[in-house]
Amino acid sequence: MKLSAANQKNRGFNPDTFLATIGAGRKLVAVSNKELIFAQGDAADAVFYVQKGKVRLTVVSKIGKEATIAIVSEGNFFGEGSLAGQLQRMGSAAAMTDCELLRVDKKAMMDALHREHAFSDMFVAYLLARNIRYEEDLVDQLFNSSEKRLARVLLLLAHFGKEGIPETVVPKISQETLADMVGTTRSRVSFFMNRFRKLGFIHYAGGLEGGLQVHSSLLNVVLHD
Repeated sequence: MKLSAANQKNRGFNPDTFLATIGAGRKLVAVSNKELIFAQGDAADAVFYVQKGKVRLTVVSKIGKEATIAIVSEGNFFGEGSLAGQLQRMGSAAAMTDCELLRVDKKAMMDALHREHAFSDMFVAYLLARNIRYEEDLVDQLFNSSEKRLARVLLLLAHFGKEGIPETVVPKISQETLADMVGTTRSRVSFFMNRFRKLGFIHYAGGLEGGLQVHSSLLNVVLHD
């Protein structure tokens, strides 16, 4: 039985529900820690939404040098280059923790963006926020010391400022990965991490998963001139 035009208009499309449930062109994907989600050069045919966990995005140069370009956490998209005509993945994506992802086929994503204003508004807001973040990253890289850049990366990974409560950073995140993100050497990261620990800015949780607790006092490094 078809809905009337009025009922269709008022059916109340909910972007959160769309991103939390399966349906036409959408399926839930469970990915284990360190499992590859897609590789550089694969067909760019879908967008992913992180429901749970963290995903590492990397790119490899022609001479084989790998760089970490982002770590994507819950409530964020990745792989959206497929919507802009990208035929092949420009980089790789791998799980940093056990993850639950929603895989949305390119066509299903495009249809939803064209059909549902609430969803397109949410997605545009996400893209704008990410663009601002990239601009901040560029300014940070150009003008700040490696110590400040590392402090900023740790605060971002800990979601500091979101509801005011830092969370535990990705379990056992390697210093090589942090060095990639900061744009410095592993030895420099090790030096600053030891310094942050001695000053009480960070705390290694220990235990099976390791983990790193970031304290708000680490802001002192970012704000200090």
